[in-house]
Amino acid sequence: MLARQRQAAILDRVRATGGVRVSELAVEFGVSDMTIRRDLDVLHEQGLLAKVHGGATVAGPGSTDEPGFHAKSVRQLAEKAAIAARAAELVRPGAAVALSAGTTTAELARRLVDVPGLTVVTNSLPVAEILHSGGRPDQTVVLTGGVRTPSDALVGPLAVDAIRSLHLDLLFLGVHGISERAGFTTPNLMEAETDRALVAAADRLVVLADHTKWETVGISSIVGLAAADVLVTDDRLAPEARRVLDENVGELVIVPGTEGAQ
Repeated sequence: MLARQRQAAILDRVRATGGVRVSELAVEFGVSDMTIRRDLDVLHEQGLLAKVHGGATVAGPGSTDEPGFHAKSVRQLAEKAAIAARAAELVRPGAAVALSAGTTTAELARRLVDVPGLTVVTNSLPVAEILHSGGRPDQTVVLTGGVRTPSDALVGPLAVDAIRSLHLDLLFLGVHGISERAGFTTPNLMEAETDRALVAAADRLVVLADHTKWETVGISSIVGLAAADVLVTDDRLAPEARRVLDENVGELVIVPGTEGAQ
């Protein structure tokens, strides 16, 4: 089989199954791992697939692609619920916390409605609504102003100015993507600036991200991996990702019980 024919067959397999492994392709086509890696390099350079550790997956969206809140809210439901439940254990009565925009932080908000005396600062419309409609009367919810994004975040100069005057105990940060090189990222430039203001206002940074965020890179970096005091994620995270994150974040918390979830 010619290289071009093999690469076409590999691309068909990726599109049909969502991902392939180098070792399996080498056996199937009767060639070396190195040959398959060269094939993947060619297809990756053409933008037809995305290389990952040990194989390849379908090409991901562009670095500025920003799915809406509803579209993201139906993804990785089990993982987000488990991550949010673990993160809620870090919140104490009377604390001043911030929740950034995101579907995982919205899950966390649902678990904070019964925490006494809590003050929550957020630039997320869904988070504010969850706490406003279901929270305790002794809670205070502060919603920043700003320009609304597709993910229902309020961003821009109004949001940043409101946040800069605050001093918070904890920030729970939802992110679009994580990589060793780019750190924690977002596809929205103004949201990155707003998130950095939240990071600066908080004593501790807790990042909430399921395993699908690994090797996804948005156009703008929020902060590097080392800025996270805690990263809470799920047990479907790849071994290489665990190694990198364990070496770079303050504490890596792997939530058990989600492996194999759909």
